[in-house]
Amino acid sequence: MYDVLIIGAGSMGSAASYFLAKEGKNVLCIDAFDPPHTEGSHHGETRIIRYAYGEGTDYVQLALRAGELWRELEQQVGKQLFIQTGMLNIANDGATFLQNIERSAAMHNIAIEALLPTDVHNRFAGITLPNDMTALYEAASGVLRVEDCVSSYRQVAEAAGATFRVNEPVVSIETGTTQRVTTIHGTYEAAVLIVCAGAHSKQLLQTANIHVPLTPTRKTFAWFEASDLYDASQFPAFLLERDNYCYYGFPSIDGSGYKVGRHDGGQPIDVTQPMQPFNDDDLVELEYFITTYMPQVGALKFGKECKYNMTDDEHFIIDTLPDNDNVILATGFSGHGFKFSSAIGELLCHLATKQPTAYDLSRFSLARFSHE
Repeated sequence: MYDVLIIGAGSMGSAASYFLAKEGKNVLCIDAFDPPHTEGSHHGETRIIRYAYGEGTDYVQLALRAGELWRELEQQVGKQLFIQTGMLNIANDGATFLQNIERSAAMHNIAIEALLPTDVHNRFAGITLPNDMTALYEAASGVLRVEDCVSSYRQVAEAAGATFRVNEPVVSIETGTTQRVTTIHGTYEAAVLIVCAGAHSKQLLQTANIHVPLTPTRKTFAWFEASDLYDASQFPAFLLERDNYCYYGFPSIDGSGYKVGRHDGGQPIDVTQPMQPFNDDDLVELEYFITTYMPQVGALKFGKECKYNMTDDEHFIIDTLPDNDNVILATGFSGHGFKFSSAIGELLCHLATKQPTAYDLSRFSLARFSHE
């Protein structure tokens, strides 16, 4: 019998395990694999962290807290987890995405700089934009080393007393007065259950007759040869949105090469089946973007596939079940959740221990799907 059971020991689960164990809770964190691993949404070396948020101002407080907690974790483990490369947010003139960034920056006193296409090229020679686009540059943003972030939270969680059971797939969930989780090796019980199993969450919740509108989705990204123009010392992370596509990318870090992926699109998948490897069709999408905006990028080094866990509106689910506040869901992060995982781990601890939270979570509630 545990105080808290957590299904999913990736970015959210490892962080939540730490904060709960630090509170003195008896925590068991279960994963079908051995995080950090390549079967979820946290692999691929890097993720962007940005604060003036184009997806909505209600994310900003959570993003700022996440930044503080990543810096704290760096100090605890003595390892660099954050690289301050700066961040270019690029979209059509007047785009809602850019308006949200400006509003976020004004509300929270975040420094951003508006750049015309010529300004962008003069400062970052590796990128060329058409005249109908605008960029907002946020110097304080940058890149997180994702596998190191996950392994660091697991390290401090275990040091604080959390138990991890890995390579142990969950078979079923039962919820009620006590929460019960059955795996291939046994059955565990706890007062509180947190489900943060990424793209596997939907399937696992269905074993308890809990139905959440989620779509596991195949996504791809790749690294390309890159000259010094794209080195992290002088080129930022970026997100570029047009009416019919959205791409993101990273400078070359420690000679890794220029990394780019497409954020929108993708193919719905069955998580019980092997995912199709990176292929020529995926490469065509990425090469189109490079040819259009960053033609000085070199040849493909290698590509990878990963899983997004999508909600219909691309906003997160962070909520308790309507009839059982001892079952907490943290899922549907829709390809932009990793940066928040330190703060979400702390938030899940507060929800599990019935402490007040500092955030307005209405954007992330299950109730928004009640009309479906």
